[in-house]
Amino acid sequence: MANTQQEPRTVLLLGASRGIGLGLVEEYLGRGWRVIATQRSLTVAPALCELSARAEGALTILTADVSRQDDIAAISRRLEGIALDLLFVVAGVSDDPNQTIGQISTEEFNHLMVTNALSPLRAIEQLAQHVRADGSIAVMTSALGSISANTTGGYETYRASKAALNMLLRSYAARAGGERSLLALMPGWVKTDMGGPDALVEVKDSTAGLANTIAKHAGQPGLVFVDYQDSAIPW
Repeated sequence: MANTQQEPRTVLLLGASRGIGLGLVEEYLGRGWRVIATQRSLTVAPALCELSARAEGALTILTADVSRQDDIAAISRRLEGIALDLLFVVAGVSDDPNQTIGQISTEEFNHLMVTNALSPLRAIEQLAQHVRADGSIAVMTSALGSISANTTGGYETYRASKAALNMLLRSYAARAGGERSLLALMPGWVKTDMGGPDALVEVKDSTAGLANTIAKHAGQPGLVFVDYQDSAIPW
């Protein structure tokens, strides 16, 4: 009798030690995927340790800062011989939402832009070679990055960094997208350290929705800007 058991799919999650990233690790493990998850600290986060203990070898934890090109190059070397079904850049930072562009320091501005816009696309440029030709590449963005939907202001630099991320991903899609599904994903206003206790969406609901949305678009070439419920967001 032929063996019809399929090989588990593989996802690389860049930025997965807490919050939505950690939730995505748990979500994909629950779906039977092999998960490669990165964290910035050399000490493995307790929550990742707990997941690893239960994952029966399905979870690999790597140390990397998405903003360090040498770290991304090291991950690329570790991926030799591994075909990814999904590359998802989750890592990102925020700042004081009330801080205007006239108040922010150059150092903090550069930190947001490098972390939220430049680094995700640099990572994609280097790691896309390990994603299957018909696989998926996703970045975690925000509806606050929508230029046409900005009617209230606030989060000025954060908005700008996510708008820059969206534009760079569109440029990448036009230049090198190929047959892959490319997604700019909004997780919702989620109860995390960044989202705060008043947020409307639980981590488990956001991550399940994100995984469902990615699955829905799998095998469909091109770029979409959608939220965790697969609702389109204007650019």
